[in-house]
Amino acid sequence: MKDLSVTLSGVTLKNPVIPASGTFGFGQEFAGWYDLNLLGSISFKGTTGEARFGNPTPRIAECPAGMLNSVGLQNPGVDHVISEELPAMRKLFSGPLIANISGFSVDEYVRCAQLLTREEQVEILEINISCPNVRHGGMAFGTDPAAAAEVTRAVKAVATKPVYMKLSPNVTDITAIARACEEAGADGLSLINTLLGMRIDLNRRKPVLANVMGGYSGPGIFPVALRMVYQVTGAVSIPVIGMGGVSTARDVIEMMMAGAKAVQVGAANLVDPMACPNIIVRLPEEMDRLGIHSLREITRV
Repeated sequence: MKDLSVTLSGVTLKNPVIPASGTFGFGQEFAGWYDLNLLGSISFKGTTGEARFGNPTPRIAECPAGMLNSVGLQNPGVDHVISEELPAMRKLFSGPLIANISGFSVDEYVRCAQLLTREEQVEILEINISCPNVRHGGMAFGTDPAAAAEVTRAVKAVATKPVYMKLSPNVTDITAIARACEEAGADGLSLINTLLGMRIDLNRRKPVLANVMGGYSGPGIFPVALRMVYQVTGAVSIPVIGMGGVSTARDVIEMMMAGAKAVQVGAANLVDPMACPNIIVRLPEEMDRLGIHSLREITRV
């Protein structure tokens, strides 16, 4: 019997597979496909202080080996999430949840963290300082070590659950941001978010996305994500959740060999709603093929 369990800051997951925020909503749409309790955890839709409609359309575009998105953190706001979405999720999933929090100011991050840290099923706060699709927030905090540290300290001051800072790949040195977050008290890190990209419609001679640029995700970014996870896990001593282009059981194992303690699956969910359960089913087969008894054995650090 293969041991798929992993631990993140004292929180035990039955397996390392976690649907990434922004690609899984609040789980309702996927519950019709499979039992969500197969999952290790769920990082639910990025939540802000107030409801957001998001960016204008078109805001999704296919491209080779992935997709571009400029959704812009569309969500119903933290109060609605707590009163409506979390009770609904509890009926579908009994495991530990990861609350993904976004903001446009330090105060907004703090308010959302104060409210979501009180929710019993929320076991980890994932603080998104890396969204490339919004102005005056998100990635603006994640590209400067001092700003990243400021958000980390402020959230840690009010959180009673582990705080994982979600980092942007759109920086020169991601290890500098990672170390700043660790020094400011972060319990862990999540990386990477999407790479900033764009496409042009040759017939219209205009950018495909209404927002011009968006986040590039999918298998094409996996080598970049793997490299950054390897660099960061070599630079800090706190656990890392790896993500970016993961779509197979072998990708999960490779990401964990690079140093990740758990792995999030993002764009693959939008291509195949069965992506996560398929990965979980195939993990023991790949472990057997590679002579791995426990996933805890293979993490680099």
